[in-house]
Formats: sequence, C-alpha cells, structure tokens
Amino acid sequence: MRSRTKRGLIIVGGLAALGVASALVLNAFQDNLVFFFSPSQVASSEAPVDRSFRLGGLVQEGSVQRSSDSLAVHFVVTDGAQAIPVTYDGLLPDMFREGKGVVTQGRLQADGSFRAEQVLAKHDENYTPKEVADMLKTTSLETGSGGARP
Repeated sequence: MRSRTKRGLIIVGGLAALGVASALVLNAFQDNLVFFFSPSQVASSEAPVDRSFRLGGLVQEGSVQRSSDSLAVHFVVTDGAQAIPVTYDGLLPDMFREGKGVVTQGRLQADGSFRAEQVLAKHDENYTPKEVADMLKTTSLETGSGGARP
C-alpha cells in the first residue's frame, strides 16, 4: 500500500473514531439532562410525561400532609397561578417549610400529580453571598440605582 493511501485510511479511521466518541458523549449528556418546569408549564402540558424533570415553586400553605406510619409526604407546589400535587417518600430537607421555595425532581403521573424522587429546599431569597452582595453594591453605585436585589 502506498503511503498516501495509508495516510488517508488513518485520517478516515481517526475521524470515524472521533464521531463515535462524540455520539457516545452526547448520548450520555442527554440521559443526564434534567429540565426545570414551573407548575404553570406542567399544567399546560409543556413538561415531558416519559422522563424525569424538575418542578419548582412554593410549597402551598396548609398543603403538607405527613403519613403517620411511613416517610410518605404529600404537598402542593404552586407558582401562584397553578398548583401541582406532589408525593415524596423520604426525609425532607431541614429547610423545607410551607410558603418557602422548593425544587423537586421526579416524574409526572397519569393522574397529573408529581412523584418526586428528590426534594431540595431553596434557601431564603434574601440570602446573598458576600461576593455577590459586594458586586451588587459596586454596580448600584456605578449605575446610580439604589437597593438592587438579587
């Protein structure tokens, strides 16, 4: 075989291997990709039915119901316009409270409820890391706008 033909085969083989590796990486990313939806988006059928996604909003006041004989918890996540009932089996985060922010990850059930596999309580929206607070102060002084909030 001539050296020119060998070089061509090596280049074609390398490109094919690179293409296969890229396809495998993209497939792995797609399997681990989890989108975020609000209760309004879920109610308008924008959320996937066949795969896991994140549902975020506020825990509706008076909606938390804990089972007395298991770790099952039922609560409602709302964005002010729509509300989605959520079921979770497990320990809730310490910061989980009615009226506070929450992000749940799981799947939509056939009856329109959400079966959570994971529950994350969002911290108070007034919390700002020192670096961000300093940057906001600097930015508000430079632009002349006062009281900017994250």
